[in-house]
Amino acid sequence: MRIWGKIIKNNRILKDMVIENPEDDTRTHKIFDALETLCYNFDLSKPIWLDSTVSDFKRHSKCRFYPDNFIDSVDFDFLEFEVLDED
Repeated sequence: MRIWGKIIKNNRILKDMVIENPEDDTRTHKIFDALETLCYNFDLSKPIWLDSTVSDFKRHSKCRFYPDNFIDSVDFDFLEFEVLDED
């Protein structure tokens, strides 16, 4: 599984990272592990999965975490999280 995370501000990518997880694990575990790795590397707190975020991710394998999803204040418009391909 490959997951792409990017921080967007003013329609520009400030940071991005692709995370690969070839391990034999459930899709949910791979997604949460990738988000944790992404947040660690971008020095962010883990975002909260709101109902709208979960439904977007289920439908499109892609979601956006806005500043409201974070407990700490952030200096970007959103963090986009997208599954590029699955095993």
